[in-house]
Amino acid sequence: MVDVRIEGDRVVFEVEGWDKMWALKSRLEIPLSHIKGAKSDDAAAKGWWHGVKLGGASLPGVITAGTFYKEGRLVFFDVHKPENTIVVELDHETYDQLILQVRNPTEAARTITDAISNRA
Repeated sequence: MVDVRIEGDRVVFEVEGWDKMWALKSRLEIPLSHIKGAKSDDAAAKGWWHGVKLGGASLPGVITAGTFYKEGRLVFFDVHKPENTIVVELDHETYDQLILQVRNPTEAARTITDAISNRA
């Protein structure tokens, strides 16, 4: 699971617990100006194929965590429960997309979207 919070002009995605080990990352900090959008999307993490795993863990139905190459894009996953998933679209970053399990996907997506809107 990932904790999402706004710190100044950045969004901080803090990977929690053992997921740090599986995902091979503990934290991502992304400038608001590099985030194109965020939405709640449980379909993004469903299924067994999430792309070519470049580092991390993939056990279908249990965990998808780490860096994957999917459809010409670099995607960071940290998901156990697809129904709690948000998708964050990025620009000018190492990753093109973040697919993350959060406590409340609607609230997390709204927090990011509001921060982007308030920045403009």
